[in-house]
Amino acid sequence: MKILISGSHGLVGKALSSELLKGGHEIVSLVRQKSEGASEIEWHPNQGSIDSERLSGFDTVIHLAGESIASGRWTDDKKRRIRESRVSGTTLLSQALARSSKPPTTFISASAIGYYGDRGDELLNEKSPSGNDFLSEVCVAWERATAEAEAKGIRTVHTRFGIILDQGGGALAKMLTPFRMGVGGKIGDGKQWMSWIALADVINGLKFVIENNAVTGPVNFVAPNPATNGEFTKTLGDALGRPTLFPMPAFIARLAFGEMADALLLSSAKVEPKCLRESGYRFEFEQLQTALEAILES
Repeated sequence: MKILISGSHGLVGKALSSELLKGGHEIVSLVRQKSEGASEIEWHPNQGSIDSERLSGFDTVIHLAGESIASGRWTDDKKRRIRESRVSGTTLLSQALARSSKPPTTFISASAIGYYGDRGDELLNEKSPSGNDFLSEVCVAWERATAEAEAKGIRTVHTRFGIILDQGGGALAKMLTPFRMGVGGKIGDGKQWMSWIALADVINGLKFVIENNAVTGPVNFVAPNPATNGEFTKTLGDALGRPTLFPMPAFIARLAFGEMADALLLSSAKVEPKCLRESGYRFEFEQLQTALEAILES
């Protein structure tokens, strides 16, 4: 297959590109700097600039690009960049694919379980309604931004990613230093649900979606067994052989991180991968302990 990937330098993009290349696929990256050769296509989503005809002839397009939500406090400007990087970029790419002379068969566009908002102990699947906070509103607009590609008849999949676990980046990489120093602990009361997924299952799941034309619409990329923050904390401490005696009270989290604390650290989303499981995907890592032990040994 000939596959186009945006966000190819991120945690998921790098691992996915490497795996697809091993499988003999031709990979082209959407990049914001000057393109170098046939393996890159330049685009500038903030300026609405992209070459539609260079997008012609791909079998699959995988859109992963977006401003990091976990770096820096959520100022008004930061929130604007989070929203625009997702909605404007996805709209531009969707329109360009729809207008190309030979559109792709499949368009996989990233989303997140932030779509559901803070839902306590409610078990959520792809048919559950969206929440009503900032991240929920961003995710709703993000998914709607693929409208032109869908109207063109391109199979469109919205991958709602949970907390992706890997030593090389993301939430787990940030947790490892304090936990290894023995100063890790639960956040708030520890009862909030964390819907996680190992990076290996993200990559295998994306390959599964590429190859299965029956999969369409929203797909939750989470493991079958979410954990509360308290459970996650204890399991990570046990995997590292370290105590977890230093909790972060909710008010301290809010003082340190502002609005981001409520959205990313204290929010509860108990999400199940209903679409993936019903479509026949088999997870490599279903249990948190097994996943963390394998990741930390890698």
